[in-house]
Amino acid sequence: MSGERDRGRRVPEPERCAGPVADAAPEPDADPGGARPYPVPDAAAYLAGRWDVERTVHDLRTGTEGHFRGTAEFRPEGTGDALLHVEEGRLTWDGTVYPASRTLRLRPRPDGTAGVEFADGRPFHDLDLRTGRWTARHPCAEDRYEGSFTAVAADDWRLRWRVGGPAKDQLLRSVYRRRG
Repeated sequence: MSGERDRGRRVPEPERCAGPVADAAPEPDADPGGARPYPVPDAAAYLAGRWDVERTVHDLRTGTEGHFRGTAEFRPEGTGDALLHVEEGRLTWDGTVYPASRTLRLRPRPDGTAGVEFADGRPFHDLDLRTGRWTARHPCAEDRYEGSFTAVAADDWRLRWRVGGPAKDQLLRSVYRRRG
């Protein structure tokens, strides 16, 4: 889980991660959780606020499964129009509970799309929810992250990351529900 606290310690972002792949584009068949897409004209406006998060993490090499439960907040960074995406919660892995967190930055664009960066400013991926669905790709050293985003309602969106390569073979499925 890139950038998250895992097993009680901060997992650093790899230095060799490249930026977003140029072929990141909507993928009509990407459908995490079988949900229908809900078109979102402005990704930053849609995501702003607090969300409950439930995530399942499958290590496909070992067959191990973990669960993350926590909150995500998309809040103004302070200067400019960027939003900080801060997730905090608990990861249960192999029967043990660990604190887990990550921080990303969302940079809105005038057309309703956004660029997503790691906390240190390195590019991660683009985000375009205007059709309600988006697929992003991110090379990280020799591993490849492929994310499928689906907005399913005004207060509900899904995220699926498939991570493959020599260092990782994982499937992460997340459900975000806006806090009332």
